[in-house]
Amino acid sequence: MASIFSRIISGEIPCYKVGEDEKNFAFLDINPVAPGHVLVVPKKEVDYLFDLDTDDYVSLQLFAAKVAKAIAKVMPCKRVGEAVIGLDVPHAHIHLIPINSEADMNFFKEKKQLSEAEMQHIADAIGAEL
Repeated sequence: MASIFSRIISGEIPCYKVGEDEKNFAFLDINPVAPGHVLVVPKKEVDYLFDLDTDDYVSLQLFAAKVAKAIAKVMPCKRVGEAVIGLDVPHAHIHLIPINSEADMNFFKEKKQLSEAEMQHIADAIGAEL
């Protein structure tokens, strides 16, 4: 069975898409640590980030860098943090989170609740910067 991320990429499950290229896809996390929290995934379903072949790994990281720069232009933050955890979904992914302190990268704190309109506005704004 395809992972939830593969189902999102195929359009089977709706998302707040930020952007994509031929190999990668970026969308807002629906349970964000902070507004503007984006997940960047390879379109090819591979369980663990470090199991990607070199070309796909490099492609994902370069795409994530573009997305991070777009996030930084749109969201008020000092940096865009990157995290790789990958335990909940068996599909390699990178978390990009706008941060103002290291504490902003805490995945155990209560997740943000944003309206559909807020989520769509953020996704559109980041996507416009790509």
